Amino acid sequence: MVPPTVLPETFARAVAGLRSVAPRPEIVLEEVGAPKRLAPYAFALSATVLRDGEEVATGRLILLHDPAGHEGWQGTLRMVTYVTADLEVDLAADPLLPTVGWAWLTDALDAQDASYQAVGGTVTQTMSTRFGDLAGPPPAGDIEIRASWTPLDDDLGGHLLAWCALLASTAGLPPPGITALPETRSIGTH
Repeated sequence: MVPPTVLPETFARAVAGLRSVAPRPEIVLEEVGAPKRLAPYAFALSATVLRDGEEVATGRLILLHDPAGHEGWQGTLRMVTYVTADLEVDLAADPLLPTVGWAWLTDALDAQDASYQAVGGTVTQTMSTRFGDLAGPPPAGDIEIRASWTPLDDDLGGHLLAWCALLASTAGLPPPGITALPETRSIGTH
């Protein structure tokens, strides 16, 4: 099915709102191809989070629109996200990490006054240790957050800012305006 050249007004406003947001400098956004089978209209962004010039987290945000509505969404718009970041092993092993990871999303949405409903998702924590022919790097950990929610209006600027805050939290970035203290070495006695 070829989408019509004229986009529904709700979807066009929602996309314009997403395009209007400038994230913090550590987050690089790029428009990418959106899945075609999930809804009649879709728009997608990918994100790379940099800390000290190195990639520390990635994500994807997809806006879906079905003008006829969708019972499971409880609306005509749906936001879908996937965020992943490498973690230190002790953080990846923390049993509270999933609860904290989920709070990063909901707290960010609430802090931006992004009205939403029907939110759901998963937080996965993983630790890997290499053995045998794959031995070498130290144990590694990561977090993966998959979530979706239904915005209650088509002004999605706050939703994108909340998603950027989720990315920043997942990547361990300090809040905007706060500078992380440099790591210090302890002085040993001789």
